Amino acid sequence: MDGESDARRAEAVGRLLRFGAMLAAAVVAAGAIPYLAANGLERHDYTVFRGEPPALRTLTGIARDALTLDSRGIIQLGFLILLATPIARVVLLLVGFVRERDGLYVLVSALVLAVLAYSVIGSGFL
Repeated sequence: MDGESDARRAEAVGRLLRFGAMLAAAVVAAGAIPYLAANGLERHDYTVFRGEPPALRTLTGIARDALTLDSRGIIQLGFLILLATPIARVVLLLVGFVRERDGLYVLVSALVLAVLAYSVIGSGFL
């Protein structure tokens, strides 16, 4: 591992994180603008918590609603992109460490990725 490859990896990770954050913000804005235009003046009762409808609690439900251009589905898709960005970072680092044959960092990155995967799969989100 040399300083030049470390700098390249850090630059690639930085670009990935910036792109993911900007894409997520753009998708959320694309859903929020029509949602607020249609519902922005409604009064809400915050004394009772009402979560997202069941259709927006699963990956397939969010994808279906986003594909039908439902504004709430698009907003949820933006949040999914935001959540996927650090997971993509771990994958990118894992690939880089595998290429460099850096066993310790491959092991640590794979362990982090396994914990992230378990948290997504174990939550019943998929």
